[in-house]
Amino acid sequence: MPEVTVTIGGKGFQVACQPGEEHFLRAAAAILDAEAQPLMAQLGRLPEARMLLMAGLMLADKTASVEDELRLARARIAELEARPEPAPQRVEVPVIPPQVGETLAEIAARAEALAAAIEERAG
Repeated sequence: MPEVTVTIGGKGFQVACQPGEEHFLRAAAAILDAEAQPLMAQLGRLPEARMLLMAGLMLADKTASVEDELRLARARIAELEARPEPAPQRVEVPVIPPQVGETLAEIAARAEALAAAIEERAG
């Protein structure tokens, strides 16, 4: 079982972990150290047990806050998913009246007649 030395609040600690979990242990220790550093700066020298307790409590408070936010977000998601699907919107598509097609056919016939008449005169 590997042992890793981590530093929390300026103090080194030897901690054993499962093989391959060293990175996770160092990351967790860094989070705890980030909480301990301001404590050490504000309160000065603290016994390590008190420093670790206070840093742990601060992390627990942050964790509880995040869990509350997560619970609210999950409730909101469940609420939104429970809503019925909105009714489909009706979309009006303009339809070309049949008279337009007939009018275009008449115009085309007239144009062809005019073209034929011009060809007869020219020819």
